[in-house]
Amino acid sequence: MERGVNVPQSYRLVRRDARAERTIVRLSSGATFGGDEIAICAGPCGVESAEQLDQAAAAVAAAGANVLRGGAYKPRSSPYSFQGLGEEGLKMLRDSGDRYGLGVVTEVLDPRDVEKVTRYADMLQIGTRNMQNFPLLREVGATRVPVLLKRGLSATVQEWLLAAEYVMLGGNENVVLCERGVRSFDPATRNLLDIAVVPLLEGMTHLPVIVDPSHAMGIARLVPPTAVASIAAGAHGLLIEVHPDPANALSDGAQSLDCEQFALLMLRLALVAEVAGRRLPQRVKPAAVAPNGQRKADGAVRSSKSGVKLA
Repeated sequence: MERGVNVPQSYRLVRRDARAERTIVRLSSGATFGGDEIAICAGPCGVESAEQLDQAAAAVAAAGANVLRGGAYKPRSSPYSFQGLGEEGLKMLRDSGDRYGLGVVTEVLDPRDVEKVTRYADMLQIGTRNMQNFPLLREVGATRVPVLLKRGLSATVQEWLLAAEYVMLGGNENVVLCERGVRSFDPATRNLLDIAVVPLLEGMTHLPVIVDPSHAMGIARLVPPTAVASIAAGAHGLLIEVHPDPANALSDGAQSLDCEQFALLMLRLALVAEVAGRRLPQRVKPAAVAPNGQRKADGAVRSSKSGVKLA
C-alpha cells in the first residue's frame, strides 16, 4: 500500500476496492459526478428572492453550469443572521432549475425535513456543520436521492469517509464528497483548501470528489485560481457561489462571484479541463413544466452545444 494512505477495514463500502469501477452519481436532470464530464454547481449562497435566484440561474446556465446551488435553509453562526426562506426558497429553486435546465442541490439541516427537501431537490447537501450529524446521515441514507457530503470544519479524511459510510450503509450509494477547506491557524483566508486531498482520495475511495473554493477562500478574487487548480488536481466538479449583486448579498457576498466573473471563469475551466482530458458539462434544454408545476418525464433533452458559450 502506498505510504501515507491508510484505508481501515471500517471503510467497508466507500473504500476503493469495494467495487470494480468508480462510482458515477447521476442526477435526474442529467448532470453527472464522476467520469469524464465535470459537474459545475453554481448559484447564490442563500435564496433571497425569486428575482435574485432567476438572475443567477439564467447567468450560470448561460455560462455552462449544469446544477443550480442555493440555500433555502441556512445554518448561520449567529441566530440573528439571515436563515433562509425555507420551503418558499425550495419552490423557487425548483422553478428556476426547471426553467433553465439545471439540476438542484440544496442543504438539508434536520432529519425531519429530508422528505420535504427531496420533493424539490435533485441532490441533498450535508453541510460542514452536519457532517457528523449521524441521525441526519442515516435519514438521507434511507433515501435514494444523491447526497453531496461536505467535509467538516476540522474533520480528518478518516472521519469524512466514515460519515459517507453511514450514508451508504443505509442503502444510498449516490454519494459525492466535497472538499471545502478546513480550519487553520492562519486567518488570511476563510479556511485552508486541501487540494492534495483530491488525488489522495483517488486512491482511497471509489466515490467522486468535488471542491468548493468559495467557502475555502472566503475571498472572491481567490476563487477562480483555486477552482482552476482543483480541476487540474483531478476534482470531478466544483461548487461555486454566484450572485447577481454580491455587495448586497444577505450571506457570503465577499466570496461570491458576480455573473460576469463566473462566465470568464468557465472559459478558463474549459481550457484546463481539456488539458486534463476532461470536459465541461454538455448543456441540457430546460425541462418541460406541467401546469401544476411538476416536471414532465420527458422534459430534459441533452443539447450538443458547448457548455462554455456565453449568452
